[in-house]
Amino acid sequence: MNNKYIQQVLEIEKQSQEIQEKAKREAQELPALAEQEAQALIEKAKAEAKEEARKIVVEAQAEDKANEILAEVERKNSEIEAKAKANLDKAVAYVLERVIGRA
Repeated sequence: MNNKYIQQVLEIEKQSQEIQEKAKREAQELPALAEQEAQALIEKAKAEAKEEARKIVVEAQAEDKANEILAEVERKNSEIEAKAKANLDKAVAYVLERVIGRA
């Protein structure tokens, strides 16, 4: 009977020792795993930041281009308006000459 208890105690001690060794191995691996996870998170954040920056640059370039186009359209509209005003004066003078000449 005592031999059986001794065997059980030895088996429990053996299991306890294995659990302790496994816990030590896992504890030693945790910092490396944490470092890997941290690096992965940093890389992911960098990639997301680069993509967001790229989108902002593209949007800014598109806005600049739109502003350039708008400025060009406004310039052309001013030219057309100036020509139209000049031609309006000529057209009014022509109409008046025709009306006065017929009267």
